Amino acid sequence: MNILLDTHIALWALSDDPRLSDKARDLLTDPDNNIYFSSVSVWEILLKTSTPGNNLKLSPEEFIKYCEESGYFSLNMTTQHIVEASKLNTSDAEEHGHKDPFDRLLIAQAKSENYSFLTHDSKLKLYHEKVVIEV
Repeated sequence: MNILLDTHIALWALSDDPRLSDKARDLLTDPDNNIYFSSVSVWEILLKTSTPGNNLKLSPEEFIKYCEESGYFSLNMTTQHIVEASKLNTSDAEEHGHKDPFDRLLIAQAKSENYSFLTHDSKLKLYHEKVVIEV
């Protein structure tokens, strides 16, 4: 299975964070799975690290390096991913206060590439996309 990681899942996996569930760990360590991180996550980390008061200390360069050292593959954002994001059903998510553009792009990438999208964010099921795996 091809799995695209939500940004927080990638960060938790890289730091062996206890919030990473056993199910997520099993998916990440299954040798039959190809694990991907997105250029969208790199951009999200850049913005978060440049925000005053944010405690994220990992630079985008370090994030890329650690993902690659972990055997994760890079998935770059394309114009097709952006078009796919425009087609997502966002009404239920927005009604419940979810408007994160990074999540929308990540879901769109997974959907466009026919990958599963691994997240801990329960609000992402409100997009009603089969690609979302909540762990």
